[in-house]
Amino acid sequence: MLLLDKETGSIIEINDLVALINPLNNSILAQDQAGQEEQDPEEFEKKNLAFPSGESLPRYWLDENYRNA
Repeated sequence: MLLLDKETGSIIEINDLVALINPLNNSILAQDQAGQEEQDPEEFEKKNLAFPSGESLPRYWLDENYRNA
């Protein structure tokens, strides 16, 4: 899955979808898609990620208490 890093505007590749949708994880390992060579995985804060269209990630992927107002 490809997501957008809102801070840098770079596209990053998410390899572990379970970690992405788990609201208990605040960050995930992913690979920046900059350049022609495969980049090493690095930590990305989930709050700084969005879909490539610019749409934010679903709240229930980020907040374990999403059901509470």
